[in-house]
Amino acid sequence: QVQLVESGGGLVQAGGSLTLSCAASGRVFSRYTMAWFRQAPGKEREFVAALTWSGGIYYADSVNSVKGRFTISRDNAKNTVYLQMNSLKPEDTAVYYCALDPLGGSGYEFWGQGTQVTVSS
Repeated sequence: QVQLVESGGGLVQAGGSLTLSCAASGRVFSRYTMAWFRQAPGKEREFVAALTWSGGIYYADSVNSVKGRFTISRDNAKNTVYLQMNSLKPEDTAVYYCALDPLGGSGYEFWGQGTQVTVSS
């Protein structure tokens, strides 16, 4: 089993920054992908960013694009993935979840409990 624990959420003013962390523990996989998703009130969960075992990085291409504002990274020694969020907008308000795809293509099997990010205007 894998446990994912997110932290770093909170309340921030528009234009501000937050860094989310997701610490993984438990079973070790060699070719996993870790990702961040978010879910705003009344909306479906949406993909934000992913980081593959080989270092490939992907960001959402939505209208409210996070490209250029969010950065996903990881610290292998700490088994932790981060999401640095800059220039935050009120529409970024959501519960942010980290997820792990254990085989890098098999689907996100493990999820964290989520951390709330609220951006005030």
